[in-house]
Amino acid sequence: MLKAGTAITDISPPPGIELAGYPHYLRHNTGIHDPLYASALYLENGKQNVLLMAMDLLFFSKKYVQAVRDQIAQKLPIAPDHIFISVSHTHSGPWAAGRIDQESLERGLDVDPHYMAGLKRKLADLAAAAYADVFWASLGTGTTICGKEQGIGGNRRDPEGSSDPRVWLLAVKDRREALRAAVVKASLHPTVIHEDSTLVTADSPAYVRQVFREAAPEATVLFMQGTAGNQSTRYFRKGQDFAEAERIGRTLGEAAYTALDNISFTSDASLGAYSESVDLPLKKMPSQAEAKAWAKQTKRQWQRLKEQGAPYIQVQNANLKNLGAENTLGYVRLKEKKIPIALEVDELPAQVQVLALGDTRMVGLPGEIFVEFGLEIEKKSPFEKTMVVSLANGCLPGYVCTRQAVKQGGYEAGASMLDAGAGSQLVEVALRLLKRSARGRTP
Repeated sequence: MLKAGTAITDISPPPGIELAGYPHYLRHNTGIHDPLYASALYLENGKQNVLLMAMDLLFFSKKYVQAVRDQIAQKLPIAPDHIFISVSHTHSGPWAAGRIDQESLERGLDVDPHYMAGLKRKLADLAAAAYADVFWASLGTGTTICGKEQGIGGNRRDPEGSSDPRVWLLAVKDRREALRAAVVKASLHPTVIHEDSTLVTADSPAYVRQVFREAAPEATVLFMQGTAGNQSTRYFRKGQDFAEAERIGRTLGEAAYTALDNISFTSDASLGAYSESVDLPLKKMPSQAEAKAWAKQTKRQWQRLKEQGAPYIQVQNANLKNLGAENTLGYVRLKEKKIPIALEVDELPAQVQVLALGDTRMVGLPGEIFVEFGLEIEKKSPFEKTMVVSLANGCLPGYVCTRQAVKQGGYEAGASMLDAGAGSQLVEVALRLLKRSARGRTP
């Protein structure tokens, strides 16, 4: 018989702590628009147990993941590699991983040590609370569609490009049939609120949570990000304010809630965890002269469009292309100065993790992954119900782009230190773990 436990805690930072998400725009928060949360779901079946955790943060470094896993394993009978930790990728929460912009790295800016120490304690306490609050449970997984056709979001490089409109709901009920946990996965950057805001917010996922709070008050929501490296609201949003974040979040939340209608629940669910490390290759950087010339060229293009009064989307895309070029130039300069880049030093080798949750498999990939790789894993998986979660168990030194995107260039390719073959390696490892879980073999 399956047992489950849930818990949730506020992880909002105090005023003044810097906000992550737009590294070229230094922002110290001036207050909280809506709280940031960390949520946990503990599952056991008498043979195995797993712990899922989700947070409203941009990134959470692999080194902090390991520290939290170790703290939890010291308190509770849960193996560290049976703990799955992911983030929503809000761009209006505190830094919790290495910096990616040259200015911050040269100045030695880092995460706030007091906030991080408190966060790690909160996560260990959160796990203990979920473990202590177990109840007899049943589990099921369903999906629904909510993407560009619903005016929510899609491919941010090309509005007609690859996208993943499928929203996943992994739900847990108790013996009274009350919904007690809802793991919602969608592939969409939560970037409605932009760099001009200094308020702490979970962005659109806050309103996903609100929908469930209203419909099922006992449910703890864990929002998890799909492979959204090239997925956002860019071509589909009607504004960049909290009213639009609410529209998008509520639309997603309401769609996810309807997935309950096609879920079959069971209390006889197998559990397991499988993981493997992979040392992803870094790309060959251009010379400083080449990087400087490209940065100057993209800046001129951006400035020319602004002067011509071009449409916002054109100007913003040119701005992002320039920021990508500036990132590449920054990496080159940092390497020449022998200044360590935390996202390279702390995050590699990367961990790929697969959780067995009854008839469902949850694949955890670190970093920002292009949607094509998530779709490939789902298509080739031996399990019909395979939900791929990114930004899980650590970060990466930049986006995992397709070879086509690397060839085309742009912000994501420019802001990444990874070789174009990184995505294929992650897919290969994920599929190997999925096949291992199908045979029921432990690592």
